[in-house]
Amino acid sequence: MRNTKETKRTARHVRIRKKLRGVSNRPRLCVHRSLKNMQAQLVDDVKSVTILSLSTLAKEVKEKNSFGGNIKAAQALGEALAVLAVKKGIQEIIFDRCGYVYHGRVKALAEALRKGGLVF
Repeated sequence: MRNTKETKRTARHVRIRKKLRGVSNRPRLCVHRSLKNMQAQLVDDVKSVTILSLSTLAKEVKEKNSFGGNIKAAQALGEALAVLAVKKGIQEIIFDRCGYVYHGRVKALAEALRKGGLVF
């Protein structure tokens, strides 16, 4: 097996997931980052249910940004996701960066979520 960036990220993700568990009152926010888009979903690990899911391809996010692979799109995704989570009654989350470095788009998403009223 080669030590590529993706295999190292996957190993970090497995190591992190051993410690993180989302419950219904404090779900886990899972982030996926690709070159062209970003996805985020709130997961209840006890029930194995996705509570809420949103990506930069969604209509409300795509209106603000035409391209989904930059920091502005990540901020728009965070703001929209925070609004939807607060509407569902979710105030606290567990942030799972899925092995990605807390930098750039992942950091912009997290800051936009905090600005939107979510606590983590």
